[in-house]
Amino acid sequence: MSMATDHYENFPVASILLPRRLRRATAIVYRFARSADDIADEGDASPEQRLAALDAYRQELSLIAQHAAPQTPLFRELAVVIARHDLPLQAFYDLLDAFSQDVVKTRYANFGEVMDYCKKSANPVGRLMLALYGEEDPRSLTYSDAICSALQIINFLQDIAIDYDKQRIYLPQDELAKRQIGEDQIARRDTGGMWSPFMLGQIERARKLLQAGAPLGKVLKGRIGLELRMIIMGGATILEKLHQSKGDIYTQRPVLTPRDWVKMLYRAIRAK
Repeated sequence: MSMATDHYENFPVASILLPRRLRRATAIVYRFARSADDIADEGDASPEQRLAALDAYRQELSLIAQHAAPQTPLFRELAVVIARHDLPLQAFYDLLDAFSQDVVKTRYANFGEVMDYCKKSANPVGRLMLALYGEEDPRSLTYSDAICSALQIINFLQDIAIDYDKQRIYLPQDELAKRQIGEDQIARRDTGGMWSPFMLGQIERARKLLQAGAPLGKVLKGRIGLELRMIIMGGATILEKLHQSKGDIYTQRPVLTPRDWVKMLYRAIRAK
């Protein structure tokens, strides 16, 4: 399991911390998300080809919704998992909408647009995990949305250079303009001027959002609660490293070390 390094590496893929009964289902849902994300991002397909391939995924979901047999092995497996665990189909459609958006939208005017993207790209993952666990409390869903959106934003901050190489900027354009940061500065990987104040503001907002969802780590019991506390602490650790570097993700891109994982596990066990 990795933390905040790519869109779906926050997904607890068949983690040993998860109950054994959920590992296969989690892995199948992850395969759906990962493969759809790859359609949007990988290879040299045209935008039209990518959107068509994602539409084919939607058609498979529609067959599941109609209780008809999907055409592909992945979706046949997914149909079993959805039926067995009563997973919300809307979460899968939302993920596909986020991947399609990645094909056609490369800039975000303000933080509201960023959060709207998170609502489709990240929050469904948490909601699917809660559904697998059988947790339906509205308060838990709200906590989960905050955690997932925070992790997505942390990922954006961590991967500014990587995303820019894909011609994407997930930072609010109005806030960049307010700090007089142009795209040319991002292209140069230049941390001069108002870069540090801008990044520190983004880091603090992500920290507050992560903190808002953190109570879920104690609401959920057992292994999944421990897994979630580890994920929350991983996000917090990345934020600490971003803060220490004053947002210099170009020369000091934060990653979690083995020592960080040991410390996080110790703290997660004590925090139950």
